[in-house]
Order: sequence, then C-alpha cells, then structure tokens
Amino acid sequence: MSLHKNLIAGAWVEGQGETRNVNPSDTADLVGIYAQASAQQAADAVEAARRAFPAWSTGSIQARADMLDRIGTEILARKDELGRLLSREEGKTLPEGIGEATRAGQIFRFFAAEVVRVQGEKLASVRPGVEVEITREPLGVIGIITPWNFPIAIPAWKIAPALAYGNCVVFKPADLVPGSAWALAEIIQRAGLPEGVFNLVMGRGSVIGQALLDNPKVTGISFTGSVETGRRVAQHAVARMAKVQLEMGGKNPLIVLDDAALDVAVNCAVQGAYYSTGQRCTASSRLIVTKGIHDRFVDAMVEKLKSLKVDDALAAGTDIGPVVDQGQLEKDLDYVDIGVKEGAKLAYGGQRLNRAKNGFYMAPALLTATENRMRVNREEIFGPVASVIAARDYEEALAIANDTDFGLSAGICTTSLKHASHFKRHAEAGMTMVNLPTAGVDYHVPFGGRKGSSYGPREQGRYAVEFYTTVKTSYTAP
Repeated sequence: MSLHKNLIAGAWVEGQGETRNVNPSDTADLVGIYAQASAQQAADAVEAARRAFPAWSTGSIQARADMLDRIGTEILARKDELGRLLSREEGKTLPEGIGEATRAGQIFRFFAAEVVRVQGEKLASVRPGVEVEITREPLGVIGIITPWNFPIAIPAWKIAPALAYGNCVVFKPADLVPGSAWALAEIIQRAGLPEGVFNLVMGRGSVIGQALLDNPKVTGISFTGSVETGRRVAQHAVARMAKVQLEMGGKNPLIVLDDAALDVAVNCAVQGAYYSTGQRCTASSRLIVTKGIHDRFVDAMVEKLKSLKVDDALAAGTDIGPVVDQGQLEKDLDYVDIGVKEGAKLAYGGQRLNRAKNGFYMAPALLTATENRMRVNREEIFGPVASVIAARDYEEALAIANDTDFGLSAGICTTSLKHASHFKRHAEAGMTMVNLPTAGVDYHVPFGGRKGSSYGPREQGRYAVEFYTTVKTSYTAP
C-alpha cells in the first residue's frame, strides 16, 4: 500500500513517520498509510504560504473563482467515491458519508461565487473634498485545524472561504481520519492553485497544531474540536495577537412539549441524538420533556431505537455505524455507567455490540429519570447517548435548556406558535430549531454558538468573510 504524503509548497513529501488508518466498522481493514509531518515541515508549509500570499491575494478574482468552482465540481462528480472513503474511515453510514461529500462540494461552489461578491463602501467624509473608502483585505496565512467527526465537510467550510477571500492555507486534519483530508487536498492541488497557496501537513496536534499556534507568520487560526483544546488554542493565539475562530462542544437541548406531534418529536430526537453515531457537536444529548407527554415519548423512543440497525457503515440498511475508535467507545460506555450510578434509569441500549466484523459497535443508549445537575447532562459525551429530563411546563423546560455551559444548538417540538416564537428569542444558543433535529444545518447560512461552544466570528455563508478578512478604511484628498 502506497504512502499518502504531505503537500508542502506544491510538492508531495514524506514525513518523519507514518500512521495507519483503520476502518472502525472492520478493524482488519486498513484504509491507508499516511505520512506524519514534523514541526519543521509545518514551518516550511507556513513559509511557502507566506511566499505565495502577495500574488494570490492580489491576483485575478475570476481565476480564483474558477479554481474553487473546479474543486467543488470535482467533489460533486466524485461524491459516491469520497463518501465511501469517508464512511470507511470515520464510521458514519454510507448515505451520511455521501451526503457530507456532497455538502463539501456545494460549499466550494458557493464560495466560488462569493469571490466576486466581496463588498465595500464609499462614504462622504465630514471634511469637504475628502473621500472615504471601506474595503476588505485577506488576513494572510491561515492555520486550519479540523476534527475527526466531519472529515471533509468541516475542512471544506474552512478552506473554501479562506481561499476565496485571498488567504493562503496550512491545513492540519485530525490524525484519526487523514483519508478524506488527503483526498480533498489532492483535488485542491489539481485545480491549478499556485504552489504554496494550499498546504497539507498531517500529524498529531501536539506537534503540528502547536507548530501552527506558535508560528508568528500564521495570522489566523480556525479550529474545531474540544473545549479544552480550544481554550489552549485561544490562549496561544491571543498571546501573539493572531486572529482566532473556535467551534467547540455542545450539550444541546431538545424540548418536547405536551402539544407536540409525537411522531415528529421522536423523529427529531432520534435523528438529532443518534444519527452519525451521536458524534456531532449539534447532537440532541438532553431531551427535556414535559410531563403530559413524557411517558408516551419514552415508550415511543424505546420502540424506535429497537428498530434501528447498528452495523457496518457500508452495509445496506445500516442506520447507525460504529463509534470512531476504541477510546471513544470506552468513553461512551463509561458515561452510561456514570449516569446509572448517579440515579438514571437505562431505558434502552448502552452496551457494546458484536457484529460479523470486528468493530466499535454500541447500542444507542437512552437514559431516563435524569436531572440536569448530573454529569451526563453537563459534560459532552460525543456518542450515541441521550438522556431524558422531565419538566413541569414550557417555562421550566426552557430554564433547564439554558442551564448549561454550552450554547450551540437548541430545539423544540411544539404545535404552539406562541411557544415556538418565544423559544427562538429566548433559547441561549447560536442556532434554534423548531420541529427539526438540532443536528442538520444548511451550508449557505452562518454556523456557530455561544458560551463555551464558540468563540470569534461565525463560520459558513456570507458571514465567513468576518473572520477571513480585515477591514481597511482609506481616505483620499485631491
């Protein structure tokens, strides 16, 4: 099996070591072997990006738009192949993998069009005869650090706007899932970008991520990952006055009111909490249910969970694939035990499953009789585990929903326009969903949250310009 190399200054280069990418659905299946870059190679990539920046940032915007369009078009043409690779290395089902690859292509196509839409202003000065122009300029070299749970979509929604607005990129993907990142990098490389504009350095965060954080030539850091790591990223970036954008954890509530349509509520809860094996920062991990519908909702959830097929991510009919690796599986199982010891009832699932192939399979867990103070309701688990919290009424449900250190996504299931409208205004989250799963967002609108979930400007859509550019005010006198 050939070695997949790093991309630095337009050349594919070996690293200081290798990592083996294993299929979580079948641990006997080796997806590929990927080079591990050194800290010096990360520095070389930054220097290559810095050299490329002047010409790239001031060159033809039409040429830039055409390159991004070619990237998006090829991703869409190869969505089935890329989706299969993604599902094979990360463990989400094949339809989910293809859907994520499709989204990545759509993101590049969106930002290809945004290249020629960057706006400025021309204002009258308070001083007669003076002209004032307000323009946006790219930052410079952007360090992009991405997680393992969306190995092609999250890189796409960072890389595409960075390039669209004239920046150069050094991309460090999650060490656990290098395959999708490498495939994306290979497509980007063949789209015609000048050498050094885009660089891929694979390896551990403690080596490559730290090298990017410490390098004074990296003018912006866009990071998605855990809260703990995100705080360290922010500290290092702010210490040297680099611009920083963080997307971190979630402990997202889904409120189910007595007047909700039961089938809608169950669908929202199951889709939001368990699909993609619950490995989404937008997952509905806290199901806050008012007492009039509580028992019917729990019974319906258990019946629905019994019908779900947990198996090989590539197998037809699989609803939920494996957990990403052994460490994450152990963490998920430990949290189920923690919840039970704190007084929760395990209504369904929560155990490791054996399948025809050796993988990291877990039955989706539903905990009931929980309270919001419990660890399972305070800490992000990042797996197929959800808990039910009973509430007297809408007011108490909203108070519970907002009682968290996180604020990414929040949902409500109700047929009441009054409660839906109040919830959208008063839920302390960056995104709210009414009669929809908390997980699942569009690519052309802003993504982000509050509190411990996000820091810095929003990602995606036109709002991405806020992070990847800086504002310049120019005065001209005759």
